Amino acid sequence: MTQLFNSIPTDCADRILCCYFNPTKKIQILRLESIPNSKFERVVFPLERLLFEAPSDAELEVYRSTRTGTSLSTRIACDRLRVN
Repeated sequence: MTQLFNSIPTDCADRILCCYFNPTKKIQILRLESIPNSKFERVVFPLERLLFEAPSDAELEVYRSTRTGTSLSTRIACDRLRVN
């Protein structure tokens, strides 16, 4: 299943459409922290795709579940997730 969320304010310039795919068998939490006046956090289930808008210079943080909570798994430059 693919979800689409408008993740940043409409007055933000230099927005790009991005796609993230969760290839794991575990639930992941995605966050964009660098967006002024906005917060982006989404749960992505195994084998699910997420479409979202972000500034081209933003980084997507991917968190995974652990026994004690969540931990940062990786950071991905949103420019690398750009949909052409």
